Order: sequence, then C-alpha cells, then structure tokens
Amino acid sequence: MSRALELYRSMPRYLATRAVSGRLPALAGAAAATTAPLRLTDGPVPALPGEGWVTIRPRLSGICGSDLATVTGQSSFYFTSLVSMPFVPGHEIVADTQTDVTLEDGTELPAGSRVVLDPVLGCAARGVAACAGCAAGHTSRCDRVTSGHLSPGLQTGSCAQTGGGWSRALVAHRSQLYPVPADLPDERAVLVEPLACAVHTALRARVADGDRVLIIGAGSVGLLTLLALRAYTRAGLVTVVAKHRHQVELARRFGADEILPPASAVGGVRRGTRALKLEPDVGPPYLLGGVDVAIDCAGSASSLSTALRVTRAGGRVVLSGVPTGSVDLTPLWFRELELVGTYASSVGRPRPADGSADGPAQRPEDPASDRPDFVRALELAATAPLDGVVSATYPLDRWRDALDHALGAGRLGAVKVAFDLTAA
Repeated sequence: MSRALELYRSMPRYLATRAVSGRLPALAGAAAATTAPLRLTDGPVPALPGEGWVTIRPRLSGICGSDLATVTGQSSFYFTSLVSMPFVPGHEIVADTQTDVTLEDGTELPAGSRVVLDPVLGCAARGVAACAGCAAGHTSRCDRVTSGHLSPGLQTGSCAQTGGGWSRALVAHRSQLYPVPADLPDERAVLVEPLACAVHTALRARVADGDRVLIIGAGSVGLLTLLALRAYTRAGLVTVVAKHRHQVELARRFGADEILPPASAVGGVRRGTRALKLEPDVGPPYLLGGVDVAIDCAGSASSLSTALRVTRAGGRVVLSGVPTGSVDLTPLWFRELELVGTYASSVGRPRPADGSADGPAQRPEDPASDRPDFVRALELAATAPLDGVVSATYPLDRWRDALDHALGAGRLGAVKVAFDLTAA
C-alpha cells in the first residue's frame, strides 16, 4: 500500500477553486485546501507498465508553479487532453530505487540507489518508436505523450498510470532516471529537475556574448534561471525584477547585476539602455530600445506584457513561467520580436554544421553540445549557492499547510516548499 495525494476529476470543484483563487488570490491557499478536487488516499503501488520500469520511493518532492496552477484551477484547459485522471501530482523528485535497474547508458544501479527523475513521458517510456523531437534529443517536444502502453500524461505527475511525487511510491522508466552523487544532499537533489528546466531555458534563450538580459520574476524559476545563465552563457548585464526582500538577496547571491521592483521595471530598463519611453493614451508605457533578451519567469499576463514592452526591436522574449491571462501582442508584431517557449528539459542537442541548434556557441570549459540538461543541472546542484532554497518541508498528511505555504512563498520569505515523504 502507498499513501498519495491525488487529484481527481470534479469539474464543479475545479471551477469553484478557479473562481475563488482567480478573483481573490489571497484566498488561493484556502481554496486549494477546501474546494480543490484533492484527496489523500491509501492504495496499491502503481503496477510496472512494462520492461525497463522500476518502482521508486520519493524522499523529497517539490511543489512547483505548475502544480499550484493545477490545484488552484488556474492551469489552461489546453492540458485536459494531455493528462489522465485521477493522477498524483509532483515531478520534482529525489527518490530511492526499490530494485536493481540498468539505465539507458548501461549504468547499473543497485536497489536503494538515490535518483532524480526527468518527468517527461516521451517515446522511450511509452514503448514507441522515437518521434522527430525525441530522436533529435528534444524530449520536451515529444509528439506521443498520449500514445503507447501508457495512459495520456505529458509528465510523471499528470499520468494516472505512473503515480507522482506526492506519494510514498511511484513507477519510473529507466530513461527518466539519473543517479545522485553520494555527497549531494537531498535538499539540493530535489532542485535538480527545476535546475534542468532552467538550463534548458538559458540555452533556448540563445544569449549572445554581452547581451543585456532581463529576468522577470524571482521565485524559484527566475532564480534558478539566473544561475543557469551565469553558468552556461556569456550574458552581459543581467537585471532581475524581484518583488520581495529575500528574493532581492538571493538574486544578488546568484549573480544579478541589477535588481528592480516590478513597478520600476520599465523605467529601470529605460535608464540602463538609454531607450525612449513612450506613454500611449490607454495602457502601460513601453520602450523604443531596451534589453536584448527578456525572460518571463512569472507566467502572468502582466509579466509577459512587461517583457514585450521592454525588449528592443528584433530582440527575443522567452516564456518560461506557465502562461496565464491574455496579453496585447502588438509589440511582438511592431518590434519584430521573437517569442520563444521553453518547457521541461532536453537530453541533448546535436549541433548541425551550420550551428543552428539551440544555445550559444559552447564555452571552452563546456565543449560538449549534446550533454543532457540533467547532467548540467547535477553540476549546478553540487556547486551553486543553494543552501536555504528549500525553505520548508512537510509530511504528506499536512498537505493543506504545505500548499498554503507554497502559494504564499514570496510573501512568507520562502522559495521552494517540498513534501518530505520519509516523515511519519
């Protein structure tokens, strides 16, 4: 038997939670705890779907922004065809294997080995021939996340058949697993998956040497993206838009050159880039000129709008946070901006002769262009100043307190809240 926090299908509860949390964000935690279609269950461990699968038992499992958008009813209905219900959320996982397993690269792990999980349920996990995305190493672009011998689910944590990290046990395919070094604490290992996403974002942003970069949002997504930019690009001046004091302190520690409050973002970029600021009759101000690359790590309508309005003509806007709300796309058209999405991570980027693959030219100390983002993320987890980023952990039985804390993380001085599945 395994205890798990399960999201089940109930449109009335989902819509009620969506209405409350959308209109009264301060009550989102209460809505998630009382009206969201969540329940604590005790049931059998998910069955192994086939060859190459193994049962894993989580130690820590993070609560991320996409999880919170789901349980508060703010995620897009676009995802309804990409999930199967009921499912157990949670995809930021450090866990122990329950049996011996041989990984895709031939590495043999004995039972009890610590692993982190690449949650994408791509072609290898589904037992089907590789689609174009998976064959190129871009598993985040898999076209077959509803196919094969698994029920639909773009990731572990949205598939009824695999289970998820908010549980005492789930199943994972060997292609998803990466061994954790013995000297890497669980509190750092649980950050490897969001770090891999941050690495993916930094490389998708294609930052040229010396480019001015703006990161909007200084929660875990924005802060880890800042770390990845500093590690794997030669970005010039990096400005971070941060709302809370602890976010400002961490942004400085992680390498930000300048930190601006949200209300000063447009004015601050104007001063730093000597751009021309214009005030339309209706709507917020915008710049002629601005940063070379803006990365939206907040995922709100206002954050994306800001990114579009402060990026120079011909520049690049990268959408990293899960998007919500509608935005005026006139700047995208008028300034001929590139709008780039970034989702999950990649297992490798074979580089064509013309150099057209994602990412800038490789740094001398990092010559391989095809290393998985998880490998880079494990390096960052070992060396980056991450102490204290996991701000609080909760046993699964206190899931209401955990979600409330995660939803108020910025206001409460937290960055990452996680479930401790080893706790009683």
